[in-house]
Amino acid sequence: MRAAGRLVRSLFFSGLLALPVAITPALAQGPASVAGLAEKLSPAVVNIGTSRRVPGGSGVPFPDLPDGSPLQEFFDEHNPNDGLGDDLMQEARSLGSGFIISADGTVVTNNHVIDGAEEIEVYLTDGTRLPAKIIGKDDKTDLAVLKVDAGRELPFVEFGDSDTAVVGDWVMAIGNPFGLGGSVTIGIVSARNRDIQSGPYDQFIQTDAAINQGNSGGPLFDMNGDVIGINTAIIARGGSSLGIGFAVPGNLAAPVIRQLAEFGETRRGWLGVGIQEVSDDIASSLGLANTAGALVIDVTKGGPSEGKVSEGDIILEFDGKPIARMRDLPRVVAETEVGKAVPVKILRNGAEQTLDITLGRLELGEQLIASTSTPPAAPEPAPAPEETVAEEEVAPLGLPDIVGFDVAALDEASRSTYGIAPEEKGIVVTTVKRGSDADIKGFIPGLIVNEVNQNRVATVDELNAMVGQAKEAGRPAVLFKVTDPTGTSRFIAVRLG
Repeated sequence: MRAAGRLVRSLFFSGLLALPVAITPALAQGPASVAGLAEKLSPAVVNIGTSRRVPGGSGVPFPDLPDGSPLQEFFDEHNPNDGLGDDLMQEARSLGSGFIISADGTVVTNNHVIDGAEEIEVYLTDGTRLPAKIIGKDDKTDLAVLKVDAGRELPFVEFGDSDTAVVGDWVMAIGNPFGLGGSVTIGIVSARNRDIQSGPYDQFIQTDAAINQGNSGGPLFDMNGDVIGINTAIIARGGSSLGIGFAVPGNLAAPVIRQLAEFGETRRGWLGVGIQEVSDDIASSLGLANTAGALVIDVTKGGPSEGKVSEGDIILEFDGKPIARMRDLPRVVAETEVGKAVPVKILRNGAEQTLDITLGRLELGEQLIASTSTPPAAPEPAPAPEETVAEEEVAPLGLPDIVGFDVAALDEASRSTYGIAPEEKGIVVTTVKRGSDADIKGFIPGLIVNEVNQNRVATVDELNAMVGQAKEAGRPAVLFKVTDPTGTSRFIAVRLG
């Protein structure tokens, strides 16, 4: 290794080996010192300590006597742990971060930092310790708003426009990792719009600025000193960060924080539809050029869209905002004012049209759904019979080869076998070919087939005819709407064999 090193140095100085010199100086350097920015912003970033009582305390140390000891009665009488039993408690403490957004002491943090806490204290950078009360919290975005009274105006920071942050921009995190308050780390925006399956509005900013346990709830700043994100999650192994952190975008958080601060709760818009993604296979089955939009699988009775939106519609735009992916829709609807009349562009039977819908309130809509969605108890399924379905009920032999499953007319025997309610009518899936596309996509015996390519089907013959038409037309897939015995519907596109 030493000889190799001398050779490289010799070649370099002799001019035979030259290092690249065409690198633009600006690209070869990191940002200028952030010392001034960190000094300015740090006083508005706080440490948050919480405590709560949890089962499992060890109690006061006290000797255990052997069975039958003559001193047992005396010791039991004076045992300080006597009577606590399973209710013995211990204090659990946790640490997190937060930041002040107004001079009157309004503090923002993550909901998971303060969730279940019985006592919350906020620690300022000057050492001041203040009790805090919860003003409002939201588990869907993992945000919470606290209030402290310092008896004086406090330094605060403001939200910037997180939509202007692009991959490669420098960002700075300040927080309380592992209890080390006032820690400053710097990195870049690594990615945007990350969905980490933590909630319905996932649109995280990914960053490589070091974020660890205790940073949760702290701010992610741009180089202007504006908050563009709230540090919320990390990818970790053994409790340590692997250099990948996620922050709730400021533009998503700010409206939620305003509502929590003003009302103590969220007031989100509600469209009243159930949706699913438009997959490649679904787009192919419908002859669509792309997978944009959100496919409607059900419309809530009594909701804002009842009588306007239909199952099978594809929502392309909401209030002038294009819906590129299914998960875009819940976010833009939730951010829209309750009671606002908005234009909703849909695709129905191959034609676009625009509907005017007045939004309801999500929180009330969830209560409505909960009160009406409990299905009647399904009859207890009987043991599955051997495959001796009457010949007249079985679909033509070619169907399993084409779509990978077989069907039959729904009758009393199949209702008993699959636990299907008496009021259900139509066609039931009886067998599924193992390894077929239908099997992979989730087809199972007992599903009721309601539609083929957005057309209602009531008989086995109708289903066969529509599958045959799709095959003759050269469609690569067929779109089925199915309902399981609990009444839950969804669309499944099955590739044709």
